Amino acid sequence: MALLKRLLRIGLLLFFIGTLVVLICNTWVVRSTQDKVLTDYRLLPDSGVALVLGTSHRLSDGSPNPFFHNRMTTAANLYKEGKINRFIVSGDNRTRYYNEPYEMQKSLIQLGVPEAAITLDYAGLRTLDSIVRCKEIFGQSDITIITQPFHSYRALFISDFYEVNAVALVANEPNPETGIRVYLREYLARTKAILDLYVLRTTPRHLGNKEPLGS
Repeated sequence: MALLKRLLRIGLLLFFIGTLVVLICNTWVVRSTQDKVLTDYRLLPDSGVALVLGTSHRLSDGSPNPFFHNRMTTAANLYKEGKINRFIVSGDNRTRYYNEPYEMQKSLIQLGVPEAAITLDYAGLRTLDSIVRCKEIFGQSDITIITQPFHSYRALFISDFYEVNAVALVANEPNPETGIRVYLREYLARTKAILDLYVLRTTPRHLGNKEPLGS
């Protein structure tokens, strides 16, 4: 019985420490980037380059993913307003049946963005990979990131670390009930981002040859 109580106390202590670490990391990520999260496209300069971060176009039940739809709509509207003239759509391409960049390109074209204005990054397996590849492979260190608000803080935090001058023009978020698991996962992902950047020194899984835009 004494051993069980001791183990329980240790477990509660570890849980408390873990929760505190997550809260501190989230506060750091959000507060250090929140002034770069924009909702008004008029604050952007004209004719910029946007990095559109990938997500699946379908939810696990097969229904359309509102996160994906809102990102694509926001991106297309920025093109029509003359704020963005080139897109890098970066996401996972793990199998022939799962291809985020292709789905983003297809959606943007359907929304009126010309194919010539879209560059596909098939190796954006994580947000970190997308940011680093945008700078190192595609030669872009001054960008607008398009994603939802909850994700934008982490993307900007990673951008700051790699000296990428970025702001985020955020897409609408669905009702909280639609993505509660997504939001919870993001709290942990922000903590993991700090670990990747400052402790593990994580690098992209794939780099390769440089492909500067316009070349």
